Amino acid sequence: MATAFYSGPRIRTNMPAQNAYNALSTAGKKISEGQLRLSTGKRINNASDDVAGFITSRALIARNGSLKAAHQAAGDAKNVTSIAMDSLEQIGDLVTQIKDMAAQASAGALGTDEKVTLANAAYRLASQIQFITDSTVFGGKQLLQGGYSGNWVTGYSAINQLMTIGINLAFDTQSIDGTKDENDVQSLYNLTGGFKDGVSVDVAKFNLNATKNQLVTNGSPGSTSVSTGSSSALDSPATGDDFAGIQGLNLSKLGEITTDTLSGSIWDSDNIQSTLMSLDYALTNINKVGTYLGGIQTRLNFQEDTLTSQITNYKAAISRIEDADVAEEQMKLIINQFLQSASLTSLAQSNQNPTEFLQLLR
Repeated sequence: MATAFYSGPRIRTNMPAQNAYNALSTAGKKISEGQLRLSTGKRINNASDDVAGFITSRALIARNGSLKAAHQAAGDAKNVTSIAMDSLEQIGDLVTQIKDMAAQASAGALGTDEKVTLANAAYRLASQIQFITDSTVFGGKQLLQGGYSGNWVTGYSAINQLMTIGINLAFDTQSIDGTKDENDVQSLYNLTGGFKDGVSVDVAKFNLNATKNQLVTNGSPGSTSVSTGSSSALDSPATGDDFAGIQGLNLSKLGEITTDTLSGSIWDSDNIQSTLMSLDYALTNINKVGTYLGGIQTRLNFQEDTLTSQITNYKAAISRIEDADVAEEQMKLIINQFLQSASLTSLAQSNQNPTEFLQLLR
């Protein structure tokens, strides 16, 4: 608080001038501070401006940066699900067409040449399935050849523990976390094979070539059964054995069918019923994986919305703490500029006061 001093008729100490100088210095500092805030748009430009506000705003800025990274990660995870789902949809369409051709081949009116032609056409579709499987890649990793899994950090707790969303195609997709409870009865037919009632079910890696799954076989004439087979290699081709979780369904053999080899093949009238059922189960497996990925993408959509809202709210909080009120700062600047002008005038007048006392020395 400024105090007015009057030293009487003295010329060695000019207190009025000193007061005017102090006021001028104070006004100059405030003008400089106001101009800095207006030029940066920030009320807090360093820790000395507001110690508590500075540390709070810096903590919020750091967390907001982490949330932006989490938002990007959620987008990358959605890319994986979108790419995989699109490929699965195309594969499902191709399997459906192969199944339709198998249904045509089951017609008794067709001769050997017609059945062979359908088998060769189905083989071309199976080759396209292999192409789609091999070309479905993200981040340098094959998505549909089995064994793919990834975790994306899409959130942080209060103590910065990582919160992740996982996409796991290495396990039975009926189990979100990749584990399976033997007592958890889901369905008679499932990706890991075997009957659930009274029979243990191992966790198997899901692959379009799938592993340790069920094979539809012919028993007595007019009947079918489902049996459990052994695991196949993870790197086996999509058109090799155990396609789409059906052990023994070898679509590559469609290319070997000729008029001489039709008998006894999967296209033969004795085996076509098993082939149709196996293709139907394969299509079910493909759809299960698509459904699993769809559920993950739905969750990621909600997470993206959540992160977007959180990022916006944090930005608003940082702005309230750190940003300058331009109108208020401009008003203060004008006041200080007036005070600076008045202080200059007062200082000039105060410096003239000692000359009046020199008249006593004449």
